Amino acid sequence: MEQIVQIIREICPTIGELEGVKLVTDKIIDSVELVQIISDLEEAFQVEIDMEDIVPENFDTVEAIWKLIQQL
Repeated sequence: MEQIVQIIREICPTIGELEGVKLVTDKIIDSVELVQIISDLEEAFQVEIDMEDIVPENFDTVEAIWKLIQQL
């Protein structure tokens, strides 16, 4: 999960603590940042994230992102 945190922090350096933060629901990241995060995740983890997987529930927390990556 540390790699996910690093990716998010590189794209959104102003984000503080990530624990307990809802990235999408609380509008911490915008759609452009989400696209960048998805692209970096695909490259870092050698996965392809389908459009049907791009829902707030899968990207709201670091834990949710990690769960999605593990499923792929």
